[in-house]
Amino acid sequence: MNERMELALGRIAEIPGETCVPEPYREYFRRVAEFLLSVRKETDNYDLYRDILPENYGTSYANPDYAVRKMGSPMGQLLSAVYAELRGVIPAVFEDDEEGICVLYELFLEIYGDFQDDELPEYEGVKSIFRSYLEDYMPDFIADRIRRQVDPETDFCREIIKNADFSSTDYLYAFGEYITDDVIACAAYQNSLPETKIKSMADTFTEGYRIGFEHARKSLKNKKTVQIVYCLGFERMMRYAIENFEKMGLSTTIVRAPYRLVTKTANRKNGYTGAIPNMQFDYDHQDDLGLIMDDEYVTRRLRALREGYEEVKELAHGHAGPAVLETFGEEPFMPEDCPARITLSPSQKEKSVRMRNEGIQITQRYIKQDERSFTIISFPVPSIGKDFREIFDEVIRINTLENAKYERIQQCLIDALDRGYAAHVKGSGANVTDLIVRFHPLEDGGTQTGFENCVADVNIPVGEVFTSPQLEGTDGTLFVSRVFLNGYEFKDLSITLKDGMITDYSCGNFDDPEKGREYIESNILFHNKTLPIGEFAIGTNTYAYVMGRKYGVEGLLPILIAEKTGPHFAMGDTCYSWEEDNPVYNPDGKEIIARENSVSCLRRTDPGKAYFGCHTDITIPYEELDSIKVLIPGGDEIPLIENGRFVLPGTEELNIPLDNFSKV
Repeated sequence: MNERMELALGRIAEIPGETCVPEPYREYFRRVAEFLLSVRKETDNYDLYRDILPENYGTSYANPDYAVRKMGSPMGQLLSAVYAELRGVIPAVFEDDEEGICVLYELFLEIYGDFQDDELPEYEGVKSIFRSYLEDYMPDFIADRIRRQVDPETDFCREIIKNADFSSTDYLYAFGEYITDDVIACAAYQNSLPETKIKSMADTFTEGYRIGFEHARKSLKNKKTVQIVYCLGFERMMRYAIENFEKMGLSTTIVRAPYRLVTKTANRKNGYTGAIPNMQFDYDHQDDLGLIMDDEYVTRRLRALREGYEEVKELAHGHAGPAVLETFGEEPFMPEDCPARITLSPSQKEKSVRMRNEGIQITQRYIKQDERSFTIISFPVPSIGKDFREIFDEVIRINTLENAKYERIQQCLIDALDRGYAAHVKGSGANVTDLIVRFHPLEDGGTQTGFENCVADVNIPVGEVFTSPQLEGTDGTLFVSRVFLNGYEFKDLSITLKDGMITDYSCGNFDDPEKGREYIESNILFHNKTLPIGEFAIGTNTYAYVMGRKYGVEGLLPILIAEKTGPHFAMGDTCYSWEEDNPVYNPDGKEIIARENSVSCLRRTDPGKAYFGCHTDITIPYEELDSIKVLIPGGDEIPLIENGRFVLPGTEELNIPLDNFSKV
């Protein structure tokens, strides 16, 4: 390996001074070679990411539009995708992954060599080189990622956290992620907080994880590891979290967010990450697999996934699931249209869905859903604005609200909902939501319920009541004027449902309606032709809602908090996917029977059609809500919310934050 490295590095060092490759390609190879060489040197953090930052992206070969403008289509698209993959050399260098570095160098040199012949290479020939690289190393890349998720002995990040000197923020640069003033300010602020406050944050995080197992009646006894997923800047809290998990008998794994094309998922932050250098770059390259996506690739990838898990099956069996810390407050992102970006063809979208669904099934065989759990908590970052410190303290308070009080109030809502066969949700003003949500019928109201009484365990903070709706009879339109989903902004999002399935959708993000449909299809439907409604819920955390309105950051709240600030609807799998046959009970002892629908019940005959591997919550804020009414057999109605206020007896206390705020 050392010999291969020396040969490759020496050859790359010669490229910037060579003229054997004709324009318009010479500049591409010169600039990429200089980038690869710079990562090995003592380069500051900004220089590592300079080329893809928004201010430089217009003239970067990572930008497909620029690459096509300079080198033509389709070669420009291909070489832009190659450069995006080569940027993975940054984490490889920081983790001393010599093989990972070497295979990227050799990929670059093989393509460069193809351009040195007397005749310029054919597009298909260059693409074949890229495909061979992806397929040859895919088993190793996938096996490595799986092992890092379940084997604490491979951890790179945890050791930095354990040994960091929190009197300074210099330790942040050891991760190899993009570090901004925002990340530094986040770490500096937390480093200034009292130990008691930091420990309280960590305790809320890890205790929610433990309680999640307890409430689901699952055992932690035979579990060995937990994966922490978080954003850099929270290392002081994470150090305590690691210690807390160790007291539970769990070692932690902290894995970098996937950066290789063959390991990336729809969830871009499925691992630890620094600041995102450029969301447009991520968006432009999210479908680069369209270069090679075919049945052979799908088969190879699924086989690599099975073999990767088989290598670590004992470790996988002992994995307890993820503990996730999300951040919010970053500048909102809405992608610009990039005509040259690679997109999936209709047949490739079908293959992508198949690969995703079958991949989830493989994972479930080794890390069983009915034996694992999770927890998610969220905190703001300084870019949220001048009130960052106040908002941060408010979020700590919201994350620690009294469970018992919300459990009691939410039970009043559940008792009313269980009397009905459906709910009627209507928007107000410009919000044209008009939706009937059907409930699963109860056979025995004394021992059964259709809604879960959700307090702060796996989903922090409190509170909501939710169900998996009956699809048949769930009809109408869901609309929200502005919402952030999976890191993307949607404007005037409209979704039409018939018998619980999406039949139409649109948004106002682009002048061209078709671009809007493509945007939704990629980032909400995840290339499925349709999705079922997997959840209907009523959020009860009016304190969180008022916090957002008070500081003018309601549009920046993450799903985790936003879903608690109004009714919300999830598109995709139910909340109980892969666990439908496991009894679940509310604190009052009633069994929650609404755990599946007519799509998820296909798991018994065709699991590939039962699950979609996505669950995207869309919330209607209180100010856009006219009413929620429970429809009772015989024509009666029970109002729960009217004009954005809770009107059901026993829930009036939820209006106190709303009323106090309206008086200010």
